[in-house]
Amino acid sequence: MSTNEGADTVENELRILLTEEDAEAERIAELTGYLRQELLDLDVDDVTALPGGEVPPGARAVDVTQIGALLVTLGSSATALNQVMTVIRSWLGRRHDTRPSLHLRMGDDVLEVSEATDDQVAEAFEIFIRRHSPAGAEP
Repeated sequence: MSTNEGADTVENELRILLTEEDAEAERIAELTGYLRQELLDLDVDDVTALPGGEVPPGARAVDVTQIGALLVTLGSSATALNQVMTVIRSWLGRRHDTRPSLHLRMGDDVLEVSEATDDQVAEAFEIFIRRHSPAGAEP
């Protein structure tokens, strides 16, 4: 049996907050549900909905924030974060009608994606993955 210190746990968790300007709560719930299903297919420990949280700038209501929040527990796989970010990027790329805004957080590191091109998203995700990959590990 091992004990995990808080810092290890935080670095092993990715918080995702999905918002969309002028979107109804039902739409945010639907989008978040689709993303959660795709993430559950990966080699991660769990993907759970988060209750509440702080309202990011530009968000309309607290209830929408609660609906669009997910916590991904990455597990011990060295490639889990890369897989998760690839799925998020692919999922985001399929949203052609509107572009949801994403707020991703690992520990104290925050990545916000809003109204970015596919290339900008790809570059931002690569940098984020590199910052959280073990030294010498392939992103």
